[in-house]
Amino acid sequence: MRIERVVVNASPLICLCKSGLLEILPALFTDIIVPAAVHKEITAKEDITLACRPFFAHKHVKIVSDILIPSSVLAWDLGEGESAVLTHALKHSKYWAVIDDHEARKCASTLGCRYTGTVGVILLAKRRGITSSVKDCLTKLQNAGLWLSQDFVKEICIKAGEQ
Repeated sequence: MRIERVVVNASPLICLCKSGLLEILPALFTDIIVPAAVHKEITAKEDITLACRPFFAHKHVKIVSDILIPSSVLAWDLGEGESAVLTHALKHSKYWAVIDDHEARKCASTLGCRYTGTVGVILLAKRRGITSSVKDCLTKLQNAGLWLSQDFVKEICIKAGEQ
């Protein structure tokens, strides 16, 4: 199944923005949802707000508010953004959650929510020909502050056919 619709958490947006890779999202997906809680978290950081402004103006990006979090998600005691992302993805089965937080991923898996993370987005971009080098993208993400072990980077590069 081809992923076309996503709901994105703050961490992937911030990492992609800081690394100069944010344009990958609208190149990959036809419908990108950003919950208002996530948008608020990002716009609280002035340096990120300016860099992300063109992304939020993109025709494929929609900010959604008034997401009522069900008790099944509330029970996980996640952040407001993660809870909103997972809730939207659970209520709208055509959407995948883009989340990096370990507990949010456990919640998604337990509740049957489809998800990927920042690195998954990079791998998908390589498969679809949007980027030519996963290694270069991972290096940009690391330089922007995303911690990835060298073993993990090597494993992902092998998975992408780059070693």
